[in-house]
Amino acid sequence: LMKCFYSSSVSEDLGCRRGEFSRKHYGSVELLISSDADGAIQRAGRFRVENGSSGENTDYTPGTWHRTDVHLENPECHTRWYFKYFLGKVHQNYIGTDAEKNPFFLSVVLSDQNNQRVPQYHSILWRKTGTQKICLPYSPTKTLSVKSILSAMSLDKFEKSPREIFHPEIQKDLLVLEEQEGSVNFKFGVLYAKDGQLTDDEMFSNETGSESFQRFLHLLGDTITLKGWTGYRGGLDTKNDTTGTCSIYTVFQGHEIMFHVSTMLPYSRENKQQVERKRHIGNDIVTIVFQEGEESSPAFKPSMIRSHFTHIFALVRYNKQNDSYRLKIFSEESVPLFGPPLPSPPVFTNHQEFRDFVLVKLINGEKATLETPTFSQKRQRTLDMLIRSLYQDLMPDLHKVNNMLNRRSFSDVLPESPKSTRKKEEARQAEFVRLGQALKLKTTVKGDATANLATTSFCKKEPWESQSFCSNFPHEVVCADSWGQSLLVSTDAGILLVDDGQPSVQVFDKTLQIKQMHVLEALDLLIARTDKGKDSRLLVFRLSAVQKDIETKQMIRSKYDCRENKLERTKGCHLYAINTHHGSELRIVVAIRNKLLLVTKKYNPRNSLTSSSLLSSSESPVEEFQYIREICLSDPPVIMTLVDGPTGDSDNMICVAYRHQFDLVNESTGESYRLHHVETNKVNFVAAIDVYEDGEAGLLLCYNYVCQYRKVYPFNGGSPLIQPSAYDFHFSWNQVPYAVVCAFPYILAFTTDSIEIRLVVNGNLVHTAVVPELQLVASRSDIYFKATTAVSGSSDSSSKEMSSRSSPQTPTAYEMPERPLSSLEGEVLCKNLYKIPLSNLVGRSIERPLKSPLAPKVITTTTSSGIASLPVTHSLSLSRMEIKEIASRTRKELLGLLDEPIPKTESAQKQKKVPRRQSDPKQGAVRSTSSDRITSSSFESYSEGCHLSTSSDPDTLANREESSPSSYPFQLISLYDEDIIDLK
Repeated sequence: LMKCFYSSSVSEDLGCRRGEFSRKHYGSVELLISSDADGAIQRAGRFRVENGSSGENTDYTPGTWHRTDVHLENPECHTRWYFKYFLGKVHQNYIGTDAEKNPFFLSVVLSDQNNQRVPQYHSILWRKTGTQKICLPYSPTKTLSVKSILSAMSLDKFEKSPREIFHPEIQKDLLVLEEQEGSVNFKFGVLYAKDGQLTDDEMFSNETGSESFQRFLHLLGDTITLKGWTGYRGGLDTKNDTTGTCSIYTVFQGHEIMFHVSTMLPYSRENKQQVERKRHIGNDIVTIVFQEGEESSPAFKPSMIRSHFTHIFALVRYNKQNDSYRLKIFSEESVPLFGPPLPSPPVFTNHQEFRDFVLVKLINGEKATLETPTFSQKRQRTLDMLIRSLYQDLMPDLHKVNNMLNRRSFSDVLPESPKSTRKKEEARQAEFVRLGQALKLKTTVKGDATANLATTSFCKKEPWESQSFCSNFPHEVVCADSWGQSLLVSTDAGILLVDDGQPSVQVFDKTLQIKQMHVLEALDLLIARTDKGKDSRLLVFRLSAVQKDIETKQMIRSKYDCRENKLERTKGCHLYAINTHHGSELRIVVAIRNKLLLVTKKYNPRNSLTSSSLLSSSESPVEEFQYIREICLSDPPVIMTLVDGPTGDSDNMICVAYRHQFDLVNESTGESYRLHHVETNKVNFVAAIDVYEDGEAGLLLCYNYVCQYRKVYPFNGGSPLIQPSAYDFHFSWNQVPYAVVCAFPYILAFTTDSIEIRLVVNGNLVHTAVVPELQLVASRSDIYFKATTAVSGSSDSSSKEMSSRSSPQTPTAYEMPERPLSSLEGEVLCKNLYKIPLSNLVGRSIERPLKSPLAPKVITTTTSSGIASLPVTHSLSLSRMEIKEIASRTRKELLGLLDEPIPKTESAQKQKKVPRRQSDPKQGAVRSTSSDRITSSSFESYSEGCHLSTSSDPDTLANREESSPSSYPFQLISLYDEDIIDLK
């Protein structure tokens, strides 16, 4: 990658976020050939080989930064919508045919998203090509029609309009359709290979394994007796021992896994090919090959195995000297990319970490294999047959039914039924719900649904966990950008500088309305766009001058003090963009209606923050900018992104979005080229994110529910090569986002009430976090967002009462909420600022050479007993031990026990005996900013003016109520259970 012109400041170091985008981390395709002892070629195949080697000169420590992205992709708890949101609840199902006379089914439910008082419509469209799932916002004043839902799914023309299905038994058929997406349980083959064995006949003929192989099997799972086994059997005989007497079985994150171990399957001395063993392992999509021998001995190749069904091989070697495992993955060429990528080198000394990594890799691999043409075509044929058969069975009954209930299906999804049919409808709904609940229970008991293991999410720290940044932030946020460790925020009350734990400082008054800003610390620049119709301008400030005003408290600037900071020719601008990656100069493109103004500022190495601070604070940087040219477009752009060319000379481009298209504009010539045309009636442009894969530019084009990746090749004769590529891909969000942030390996979509997290390389979903009234604030470095939290106003309320108030029942047809997030009796709505550290997402630490513009203030806290606390500085340079010492000291002071030993309460003693895995997810655990985990009965979260108690000990509560809410030196952040970010 070309060297970024910014320094290593966190606000500018975006190479770690987007520049690392590379598919080389997921292996490269090789032609693998196997030969017999005489050297004759037996078989050959093309496989993608993952060996943990990126093949690049990286500046991170090998084997460290990929530890953050070990996740199950497309987890069933987020993808099995019908089972999770529909079964056992009142919902509606529709049947119809599209313009090509293909039948389809539509299911719609109004649900409270994870009991967070975020009501929204979940919709599933069942077609022969697969299922499409979207979320639509709920509005109490506007009903949602079936036509509008199908239109959102790009289905506007029908051969037969949809009709509602009232039979409760339809739930069974729709659950069968959902199960076609793949099994929730897995069977993996385990093949033992001795040193020097090069054919599958030799490997399958091993009667027993070595001691190291037995330890490996013990690591994978438990040995179970097959006869009488009632759990998932993976095709093995559990009655007559025809497939062996024992096997290896485990449960991992709710998934049952049965291993077909070659040495445990029946062995035949007469049959050299061991057909019985090959019958099971050869029909497994994924097989683990445990190979003995040194690294220098001949290695296993997938072409040694005669199987057209197995697509993925995991080669495992054990090293006795350092007690470590080495992993290598072979995937058939047609298998899409799947994670997690192997560390470099792919050696694991922690056996439990190795087990978790292998199981996640194999489960993701089998799911990815089901998307290959071999399996997807079979699944599509099966789905088409099931849908057509169900359609033929239902249509005769639907023609007979012609009452008021059936006619309603043409209008609203959840309307009020007429009084004459109210009782009949209520009886039908009761039977509908009863059958759905029974079906859900039967599916769970049978093992066809993943178990909700809350303890798994508590024991694992996820990279997207948020940290409290500013409690009870009362202002409306317009835009923001990070400045060192602080946040420069444009609000309705003016421009504020916010820092964790410190009072906000006003930088500009409310006469200056900033709608867009960039803080460039390395260039000592603040770029801002003021928006007030025709008087809108682009302003540039020296950060050192702004910081001096803050430190000296001389004045709070207004718009009248910014006359010298206006850039010429920018009057009337409605949008601007800067380059964020490569190049030797700062480039700014300003949009004034349909005109683009290109402005540059040469990068002078001497123009650093140190040298700039020597300049006069009154000196304006306007003269350092140079007008280059003007480019005319056919329409005003809605989105603009600067794309750096490989040379940076005459191949830089501007991606613009307007009307129904994304275009590329050459900065040097002004020529425009069509990049992508949107084939829909309505277009909601979201973002165009420039990413650089191995030094070559690409664009993530986001609009409506869609995110498309288009690779942009270098200019050829003055024009870019814009053509379909094998590297291009696309995926769909579950809800229309208003902002998208790329932080490799993740891409995050922000909606009004959720954060949807996917992987950049394949678009697979890894997590959906529900965040009520979510607003993205800043994302160029650390991700800051604003969200609403409901806080209990009564301090004597029990935790059970709080839980019941904050978790209302799912709204039904006649009990729809009046507003999305109601302020219930005794609760106060607080809007807080939260932060997701970029270093957690990209998995490596980022240097922060610049301190916060706000000087650390020493705060002396005083308890009710009058004991002064330890002076606390809010600098993040504190070590973990220092933070722990401050936390321990402060807690003692809060309890008035600074010079006395803290007696263990009865509740604390009881809690100490309870294993961590058995902690109640409803009680939750809390985590400090130093990433130390502490129990919920030991501490409570303090915010400015807000008291949150999670302790059930009345004595502890009494002591806490006497202390000042501002006496805590840091925020304690609650871990969220499963897919909920607990902002409480």
